[in-house]
Amino acid sequence: MLGVLANRTYRHLFLAQVVSLVGTGLATVALGLLAFDLAGDRAGAVLGTALAIKMIAYVGVAPVAAAFSERLPRRTMLVALDLVRAVVALALPFVTEVWQVYLLIFLLQSASAGFTPTFQATIPDVLPDERDYTSALSLSRLAYDLESLISPMLAAALLTVISFHSLFAGTVLGFLLSAALVLTVRLPSPSPRSRAASGTARPAASGSISRRRGCAVCWR
Repeated sequence: MLGVLANRTYRHLFLAQVVSLVGTGLATVALGLLAFDLAGDRAGAVLGTALAIKMIAYVGVAPVAAAFSERLPRRTMLVALDLVRAVVALALPFVTEVWQVYLLIFLLQSASAGFTPTFQATIPDVLPDERDYTSALSLSRLAYDLESLISPMLAAALLTVISFHSLFAGTVLGFLLSAALVLTVRLPSPSPRSRAASGTARPAASGSISRRRGCAVCWR
């Protein structure tokens, strides 16, 4: 599975995905503490609403982003989404009202919902071999799963030496590093053939991954 990392383009894209995931994980922990700081006893309700907004953004934006990823330059799109997330994360420590948290979380998660399908749509063009493609998706899925474990532990370790507001700085740095990694590679533009085939189902790999030409869906 790790053999696909020998491909420089995919390696840089995968590292971009990993650092952006860590940044998102740190932001989630910091968001919980920010909700408590703003709302006190109502922190649970505020955090629950924010997480609901997060899921709504993913469900609503991801299909639209997948369609745009077949028509727009993918490197430009990935970098733009990273920069949007960095700006939003930079603004989060300065919010003073709960509604501002909701708005920024929607923007942040909408950008994240756009990043994931665009990243996945790029994989079959970078790794056209079916076996490499399957390995890349498995590695991507592993990164998602490990982030759920590593980010909270990393956040807990950082909180012993810094304030929770500083976690947002780590989030910003993660998104900026992700954008920088994407800029170091050249990504193929979606070809007319891949666009036409984007709605054509292809066989699932090992019965666990559903693949479509130009887009693979891995649920987080």
